[in-house]
Amino acid sequence: MDLKRIMKHLSTGRASVQRVFPRQTLGAIELAIQASEAKHDGQIRFAVEAALELSPLLAGQTARQRAIEVFSNLRVWDTEHNNGVLIYLLLADRDVEIIADRGIHVRLGAEVWETICHEMEAAFRKGDFDEGVIAGIHAVGEHLRRHFPSRNGKPNEIPDSPVLL
Repeated sequence: MDLKRIMKHLSTGRASVQRVFPRQTLGAIELAIQASEAKHDGQIRFAVEAALELSPLLAGQTARQRAIEVFSNLRVWDTEHNNGVLIYLLLADRDVEIIADRGIHVRLGAEVWETICHEMEAAFRKGDFDEGVIAGIHAVGEHLRRHFPSRNGKPNEIPDSPVLL
């Protein structure tokens, strides 16, 4: 049991998310997703969670395990070409996880996603949360653009607005 992690989660609340991601920043993130999706047929979703609930935290749930749950709960997997991508931030841990559906993941692999996560986390360490998220969206979008170029008239299969969990 990691007492330091537990204390960090217990002291990180919804107000922390609102402080780091004010309404204006959330709007900029939504616009970045829209601009990215205009260039490809993939779908990007950004979700941020202040902290884990006590029971999963005590059970040792990782940010990766929680991101997989969120990927499923938000139905990011439910796209025509299996090319949905979730960018998940667990704020208490400052941990970013990217969960990509099988249609895009098979073309890139975990290493590509980890590189993007590390770049975002580096920006977060400097306090640049908005820039880090938007840079991550652009990086994910570039991979989607290469592998799933835009078709005319494609539907927006997943909402573009950030999710605050």
